[in-house]
Amino acid sequence: MRIGIDLGGTKIELIALEDDGRVLTRTRVDTPREGYRAVLETVVALVHAAESELQRQGTIGIGTPGVISPATGLIKNSNSVCLNGQPFDRDIAAALRREVRVANDANCFALSEATDGAGTGAAVVFGVIVGTGVGGGVVVRGGLLSGPNAIAGEWGHNSLPWPSSQELPGPQCYCGKRGCIETFCSGPALARDFAAGALPALTAREVVAAAEQGSALAEQALQRYEERLAKSLASVINVIDPHVIVLGGGLSNVRRLYHTLPRLIARYAFSDRVCTPIVPARYGDASGVRGAAWLWPASPG
Repeated sequence: MRIGIDLGGTKIELIALEDDGRVLTRTRVDTPREGYRAVLETVVALVHAAESELQRQGTIGIGTPGVISPATGLIKNSNSVCLNGQPFDRDIAAALRREVRVANDANCFALSEATDGAGTGAAVVFGVIVGTGVGGGVVVRGGLLSGPNAIAGEWGHNSLPWPSSQELPGPQCYCGKRGCIETFCSGPALARDFAAGALPALTAREVVAAAEQGSALAEQALQRYEERLAKSLASVINVIDPHVIVLGGGLSNVRRLYHTLPRLIARYAFSDRVCTPIVPARYGDASGVRGAAWLWPASPG
């Protein structure tokens, strides 16, 4: 049995999977606001409750925003700020008295979709999250691609490729730079672009709905978004040429993307033809927690 935990800023979700991927149990609770120790205690309680319910012990994988710094061994870049600067993997392993595997939540998403999701059977899968932020992970022949800096797949913090003069220098990014892909291709970025003309503020979902209802201004904002996302994905194709790109996050639910992106990407990719499928995630919001469970390739015993 594999246990996966998706540790988010607003909720903590646990799933237990049989070796064939069948769901044995699934639980979701609010992320405690009392700080780091409360988060640790909540995770431990969820694991104990699941194992008590199922009368089995499982491997444990956890997906978190941010990553464990190879330099310090501490969590960095997490929007669950109480985790930053903490030895989370060591603390949770000590509390549970067993080895625990911890990975970035976007990597877990990519691993889930490569293992038994929309990228099943593909040699190289690029999993993309386009939602509140822009994240990504790369899976090669079933294994997560890692590196000495623990940042493989962080395409959202490269500059927007082939920017127009109107797109320079680009919005300020929380990472400290300007013009990152995340500042153009996230949900808040689409909403901000639409609102640039002093229009009533809309969420990204509302901008998409307005375009579907015939709003010319919303349609123009959505077309700009599609062009920017296509340029950004083309730059990824130019570097790693994945066999499939799987989209997750809130904007992955925009159905027209799967028709417009392949045509637009072809304008920018360094190839006479682009054969890379762009597909929605099979497991949607559950991909992250399932991928955390798949951090263990096999259950013990």
